[in-house]
Amino acid sequence: MNQYDEKERTFAALPPARGRGFALTWWGRAWLKALEDAALDAEQVKTGRRLARAGAVGAVSVRPGRITAVVQDRDGTAHRADVLLEELSAEHWDRFLEMAVERAGHVAALLDREMPPHLVEDAATAGVDLLPGMGDLEPTCDCGAWDHCGHTAALCYQVARLLDEDPFVLLLMRGRGERALLGDLQTRSAAPAQERAEEHAELEGVEALEAYAAGDILPPLPTPPELPAEPGLPPSLDTEAPPAPGVDTAALEFLAARTVVAAHRLLSEALRAGVAVDELTVAQDAARLAAGAPERFVAERLAEGSGRGPGELASAVRAWQYGGMAGLSVLEEEWSVEGETLARARAALEAAWDDDERPELQARGNRWTVADGRGQLRLGRDGRWWPYRNEGGRWVPVGGADRDPATALAATEGVRMEEAR
Repeated sequence: MNQYDEKERTFAALPPARGRGFALTWWGRAWLKALEDAALDAEQVKTGRRLARAGAVGAVSVRPGRITAVVQDRDGTAHRADVLLEELSAEHWDRFLEMAVERAGHVAALLDREMPPHLVEDAATAGVDLLPGMGDLEPTCDCGAWDHCGHTAALCYQVARLLDEDPFVLLLMRGRGERALLGDLQTRSAAPAQERAEEHAELEGVEALEAYAAGDILPPLPTPPELPAEPGLPPSLDTEAPPAPGVDTAALEFLAARTVVAAHRLLSEALRAGVAVDELTVAQDAARLAAGAPERFVAERLAEGSGRGPGELASAVRAWQYGGMAGLSVLEEEWSVEGETLARARAALEAAWDDDERPELQARGNRWTVADGRGQLRLGRDGRWWPYRNEGGRWVPVGGADRDPATALAATEGVRMEEAR
């Protein structure tokens, strides 16, 4: 229960939060991130989390620019804790309201007590930061601490639970109560509707034949977005809530991190005109994921899921690291070199060395093996040569591809010299 007022809302003390996280929504986690990133003493943050989890935070008062509660220490000593958050200016509220009325989905989401990311992103584009950032949560407590103490941290953790249930709590902190905000939205929504009705009344009709003839005239596509300099970071799964049965959070975090990298690569390829984006098979994708150096149990699951043993997966990872899809294809595919392709391959091998330096090579399909059995050249379908070396009875890639077979074969010699040191 909470007492509702346009200028202040008071929420009754919440029960202990044992066995659950404080922030289950993305905006609740963003609120806590503002606390955790700015606090100078991580131990005070942990203390606050323990106090909030134990139910030591009393009724929470929320009003524009401030949240307040009485927090009890373990010894029963009570302290008044306040956290200040700057209110939005009248100009910022005008920008937010104009943005919201242009997108009906934003208003509907708020009425459903949701705060979708695109609402916050659109607001930020309009120059309005709804969620607090690092340093925006200003603490004050009668315990005398000058930074976030356990009491103000506990208050922030408790408010994260309130935000999960109702994002209007955040909007009240920013300066507008729910009724006033919805009233402003309704007023602004009605004005454009009336203006459109008046405009339509003045418009002359258009012949159906004319409208149909112009139906295939489409506006030009927007300019593609710029490629981010590097992949982003997936959301953290480090919460207080225990995972659901069967959910391996470590494996999920690894998968999310590698997916972000893959998405960046796909976007990079898609933005390059005329470059087709290859679709990976399950086995190829397993090699891509394993190239991210997962923990051992994740690597074992990837090997099993792709039908490989640990050694085979290690070879596939090497191939992926040296050449991506092309490198994997050369590792796994053996094909017959015939006709013009064979003639070009032989010419390249002839020209790569002087007669007295040319190694003895035994050909089998697209694979030329040095007579001593330790080095091998593999020809890719694009005409490049890939260096391989025999390690423990298995041929493994030892470098990237090269148009010159001698340069590629030298990579296997380099490995041999490293082993001899």
